Amino acid sequence: MSTRETIVILDYGSQYTQLIARRVREQHVYAEILPWDVDPARIAALSPMGIVLSGGPNSVYDEGAPSLSEIVVEAGVPVLGICYGMQLLAQRLGGEVARGTAREYGPAHVEIERGDMALLKGLPAHLAVWMSHGDRVTTVPEGFSVLARSENGILAAIGDNARRIYGTQFHPEVHHTPQGAEILHRFLYDICGCQGSWTPDAFVEQAVADIRSQVGDGTVILGLSGGVDSAVVATLIHKAVGDQLTCIFVDTGLMRRDEAQQVAATFNEALGMHLVMVDASTRFFAALAGIVDPEEKRRIIGEQFIRVFEAEARRLNNAKFLGQGTIYPDVIESAGSASAHRIKSHHNVGGLPEEMDLQLVEPLRMLFKDEVRQVGLAMGLPEKLVWRHPFPGPGLAVRILGEVTRERVATLQAADTIFLEELWESGLYRDSAQAFAVLLPVRSVGVMGDGRTYANVVALRAVTTEDFMTADWARLPYDLLGRVANRIVNEVADVNRVVYDVSSKPPATIEWE
Repeated sequence: MSTRETIVILDYGSQYTQLIARRVREQHVYAEILPWDVDPARIAALSPMGIVLSGGPNSVYDEGAPSLSEIVVEAGVPVLGICYGMQLLAQRLGGEVARGTAREYGPAHVEIERGDMALLKGLPAHLAVWMSHGDRVTTVPEGFSVLARSENGILAAIGDNARRIYGTQFHPEVHHTPQGAEILHRFLYDICGCQGSWTPDAFVEQAVADIRSQVGDGTVILGLSGGVDSAVVATLIHKAVGDQLTCIFVDTGLMRRDEAQQVAATFNEALGMHLVMVDASTRFFAALAGIVDPEEKRRIIGEQFIRVFEAEARRLNNAKFLGQGTIYPDVIESAGSASAHRIKSHHNVGGLPEEMDLQLVEPLRMLFKDEVRQVGLAMGLPEKLVWRHPFPGPGLAVRILGEVTRERVATLQAADTIFLEELWESGLYRDSAQAFAVLLPVRSVGVMGDGRTYANVVALRAVTTEDFMTADWARLPYDLLGRVANRIVNEVADVNRVVYDVSSKPPATIEWE
């Protein structure tokens, strides 16, 4: 959609930077994250309505600490500095920052001293907030007022109404600051003058126009996985150019049960897309024979997938464009700046074989996952597809610990299907962010009927999370877990024990491999 109403967020290394962008977008205002040391021309090109400075792990006095670009104070647009961002503003504009003697981490309370100032206007006199700082602002720059103090007397918010520059020592973007959304709303609407045009329907309209402009009369190919990202990007491209799009579904044999049939029913039959189905399962199982190392599994699957996809793409030798379901976290994690760390090695940014010489069509690259879902719903995609939990690129291979065989995949598919069926039936599927079964490389003794058994163990995993960077295990009802375990043991051959994973991330990861 049009980005005329844009908030630029400069990333100083905070763990909450992406959350700031999400909170701004939840207020129907487009936000874009840029490294703190970005070329000022990129900021100017976006014509931002306002600039937000994130927090960060540094002290403003550290040697080589991230600094403040001149454009931030010279652009003449409102600025909000959060935590380190507030300290940076204070130091740059003539105030003073000192190393803290009384540090504040976690829940805190602040008292508003200037409720007449735009940023905190109309809020309760006492606010619960989330602090995470050691240094503190001791003297505000000329023209600034103290808006709020913490219980320790530390400056919690400052502001200059005339220059429309504000700072909060606390984090308004986290849910531990209950009035945080109201504070951001005041900054976006009352101070920056935003109107709130960032909506799913507006995005679809603009994305379709952009795709038509980029593709023209060319043809597009797209690797369809059945997940929400590829489903939404396929629907957008099809909406824009119709039969100029060909989707390719590579059945690796490592998908959920009946996945290929479901993809064909949804995209070919219901949505009328041109869909090429490729059964490459024999090739994948042969390549994975005897492999137990998880990274080697990922490498083999990625390489085989590219080879199969290349072969199919070459059969469509007139294709000029490749559609991809790249989303904003992929872009941020691949940024390569000092403040953005590469977390994943297998997402959709890059990876295009050079010899294919195709141009990328990535209409979702500036959306977060929750925004992708809203766009999918706006285009009428089925709710079960839109709210589908994330599924790893290598498929069930990384949920089978040990060697991957057709027999072990079939066992896991059956157990996983039961778990997901019961979650949907109980109305709890959307209460967890990700839920799945894992086949362990151990067997345990059991009793069935009058005989002893020695069979497989299945682990169930369900987590709750906002950003997948941290996660907690889902407190599913015992009755539900009991039904799932009972069904798996009775309906899935060669399984006699079911366990539930109660590990958080960290120290564990969400996936087992």
